[in-house]
Parts: sequence; C-alpha cells; structure tokens
Amino acid sequence: MNQNLFTSFNIPVILGIPLAVLIIMFPTMLIIPPKNLINNRLSSIQQWLVKLTLKQMMTSHTPKGRTWSLMLLSLITFIALNNILGLTPYAFTPTTQLSMNLGMAIPLWAATVLMGLRFKTKSSLAHFLPQGTPIPLIPMLIIIETISLVIQPVALAVRLTANITAGHLLMHLLGDTALTLMSIYLSSSTITIIIIILLITLELGVALIQAYVFTLLVGLYLHDNS
Repeated sequence: MNQNLFTSFNIPVILGIPLAVLIIMFPTMLIIPPKNLINNRLSSIQQWLVKLTLKQMMTSHTPKGRTWSLMLLSLITFIALNNILGLTPYAFTPTTQLSMNLGMAIPLWAATVLMGLRFKTKSSLAHFLPQGTPIPLIPMLIIIETISLVIQPVALAVRLTANITAGHLLMHLLGDTALTLMSIYLSSSTITIIIIILLITLELGVALIQAYVFTLLVGLYLHDNS
C-alpha cells in the first residue's frame, strides 16, 4: 500500500535514469504496421475504427484541413494508448503529467494559429476585435480575446490531466478501502471490489473519450484557421 496517494504519478527511475521516454514509446511499439497485418477480424476492426474516427473528425473540415487527418489520427491513437496503459497493474500513466500534455497541446495550437495568420490573416485578426465594437471597449476586448486565445492550449492540457488523474485517484482510494475492509467485513469488501471493476470499465471509456475530445478540439482549432 502506498504511503502517498500521488506516489503512483511519480516518474519511474532506474539507476537515476528516468524511464518516461521508454514508457511513452511502449504503447506505440505494440501497434503492428498495416503491411504486416493479415486479413482477419483484428485487422478488419482496426480498419473500421480508423474509418469511423476519421469520418467523425474530418466531416466539417475543408480539403486543406483534411490534409491533417494522418496527424490527428496518430494523435488520438497515441493519447488513447497512453491513457489505457495506466489502467494496467503497476503501470505509469504518462498523460497524468501536465508537462507532457502541455508539450502536446502547445505545438499543435501554435501550428494552427500560425497557419491561420499565414493563410487567413484578416479573418484571424478579426477575432480580436468584433465588428461594431465601441471605441472605449477596444483595448479591453483585445486583451480579453488575446487571453482567451493563449489559454486554449492550457485548457487542453489541464482537461486531459485532471480527468485522467481524478479517475486514478478514485481507483486508488477504493482499492485501499477494499484491502482494509477485507480483514473486517468481507461482504463490504466484495461490494467495493465490484464497484472497482465497474469503475475500471468507466475509466476505460474516459480514457478513449478524453483522447477523442483532445483531438477533436485540436481539429476545431485547425478548422477555424484553415
């Protein structure tokens, strides 16, 4: 039993060397390249999921925005696999680290903003000052719109971090409760274990949904600037 609730969120270290990079790369190495897949049910399900995901994310995009489909598909796969990694026993969840999520959110957000400034300069700058704004309110609105723009990647990263961390903390607390009750009230412990199993199922859905929400918002930023 861990003495600290947040011990499971510490980056594993061996001989003073952080293993964060290897852990982040591990889920990606489990993916079999398409050329090595044979035509079976697994490959059919994989292709169906890819087509369904692309259809959901790319429907509202322009032809220029659809050129980012491979990047968005890779992003949602990467986040989903790392989220699911944390549901396995004795595993470390990379997406509970705010630094990693900011490292994904800021470059993607900056790329969409720079692309908008390059290809849709007038439209992008027009968001800072709506038409018909009274002159005394112009400085205040520009500051507010600038803050709302800059805070977008922070909101992306914090949303992903908070949702994944909250679920893992809840499972940790329920697991400690089940171990404590096992030696006192066996029936109560059984009920707690059933709740944990249901919570793990819920967390599996949350892991996939948060990956989809993160990628969808990046796609919406792309849609606004392409």
